[in-house]
Amino acid sequence: MPHTVIQHVLSRLRDIGVSDIFGVPGDYAFPVNDAICEFPGIRWIGCCNELNAAYAADGYARVKGIGALNTTYGVGELSALAGMAGAYAEHVPLFHLVGAPPVPLQSAHAIAHHTLGNGEYNLFQRMSEPVSCGLAVMTPQNVVSETERLIAAALYHRRPVYMTFPKDYVNQKALGTAQPVPAAQSDPEILTVVTDAILAALGQAKTACVLPGILIARAGLQATMQAVIDASDLPFATMFMDKSVLEEQQPNYIGMYDGRLMNEDVRAFVEGCDYVMQVGTLLTDLNTGAYTSKLDPAKTISISHHRTQVAGKTYSSVEMGDVLAALAKRLPKQNGVGARPQVSSLGPVIGTGAEPITAASLYPRWANFLQPRDILVAETGTASMGLAFAKLPQGASFHNQTLWCSIGWGTPAAIGAAVAAPDRRVVLVTGEGSHQMTAQEVSQFGRYGLKPVIFVLNNSGYLIERLLCENPAIEYNDLAQWRYSELPKALGCDGWFTARVTTCGEFDRALETATRAKSGVYIEIVTGMYESSPMAAKLGESLKALHKS
Repeated sequence: MPHTVIQHVLSRLRDIGVSDIFGVPGDYAFPVNDAICEFPGIRWIGCCNELNAAYAADGYARVKGIGALNTTYGVGELSALAGMAGAYAEHVPLFHLVGAPPVPLQSAHAIAHHTLGNGEYNLFQRMSEPVSCGLAVMTPQNVVSETERLIAAALYHRRPVYMTFPKDYVNQKALGTAQPVPAAQSDPEILTVVTDAILAALGQAKTACVLPGILIARAGLQATMQAVIDASDLPFATMFMDKSVLEEQQPNYIGMYDGRLMNEDVRAFVEGCDYVMQVGTLLTDLNTGAYTSKLDPAKTISISHHRTQVAGKTYSSVEMGDVLAALAKRLPKQNGVGARPQVSSLGPVIGTGAEPITAASLYPRWANFLQPRDILVAETGTASMGLAFAKLPQGASFHNQTLWCSIGWGTPAAIGAAVAAPDRRVVLVTGEGSHQMTAQEVSQFGRYGLKPVIFVLNNSGYLIERLLCENPAIEYNDLAQWRYSELPKALGCDGWFTARVTTCGEFDRALETATRAKSGVYIEIVTGMYESSPMAAKLGESLKALHKS
């Protein structure tokens, strides 16, 4: 059956795994909104604003591999722009469908609502260009070919793409035919050279280890990476952004590598190896412990999306998945790796009864609360930095916006994760400052019958900012005091278990109830103003020193 312009795009998005599209309606986008609601196999997920829709689509894509959102022209798409930038920075492939004014209005350079009143109609597309790896205005003549080009771009770069739909083109018949663009292939000769070079380097090494990175997860290569670990028996550590890329409940996992900030035994082991193989890692400030990691380039093998570096030489035309598959077949067991660091979680639970909740009593309790297959969404800030060092149970995953670090991301991202995986428990941990940015999106959990466990850490302000700035007590780090535990009911989440806890005893009772709960759970945890996870405190000191230098 022939498709309209929008039906063709939706059918191809459904083909590649998109079954939910997040968004906010608008008059220029009404034909797109209508088509999404009426399209078999795709569900409209309405959000409170466009920024939250972008965050939710981001969380969805981190779990499902790809996501999509729909906004209206100008006001809607610009509201979503910060969320799209975060997805671009962190290699999250999203499709942004923008409903635009009809072509006659644009051709006449008419002064219309949602414009700047200057007759320019491609201005907002140009604003989106730096945070998109592909853009197109979808017309009846080009929609078939441009859809394939943009799908290929999103999957190749693992980054967002941008589609504009003029209102009068949306329901016109899609013309022409096109085949899906084949995935990038490695040059077989170069692939052999690269594999031989890696084998030769590791063959000379008495000790070696692996740093598997977030791009492995973005590309869906966890099983292939695990096959390399299984074949070689190499130990591996992960950096902050890369936590849970591979299963942590296995003997090859040696813990978190965060430069000189944390886990000295892991740092000494990794940096003391004859060779370190980085796979899909991003050497950001938070990943490297404020640049305190010291990896010798001469002793580092770096396998990236579309190129590999060995012994100082860069090889292009090789795909990460192909290199890993070749290594899994050819790598022998690596002997003599030495004594490996032993991974522990966050220590014993301390504190009882009426004792106040401190950082030392909080984080071990959170770690023990996690269950196999949980999806843990940890908001940017001190809480995520503490939980990064918890050893996750079997099949659990950790999600954090580590590079873009936009506070407020966590709450709507948890919506997206819950929509993407309704058969798994989603645990959201957020600070109250971040939560105030996007808390209204909690309403979607109730609206769509989702049952997360939400922890809101209330430490009377922006703790991570207090740790980073010169004057921690300065006024801009303070917040309005909300009655957080009353929010779910006000936002339509009927029947949820809610609590506000200030002591270890109250927290233990709330955790016990949350573990058994058949409903959504929302727990406000009150601590002292400066109760900080160790990594956050050390990072604050290091970044302040770094920024002064």
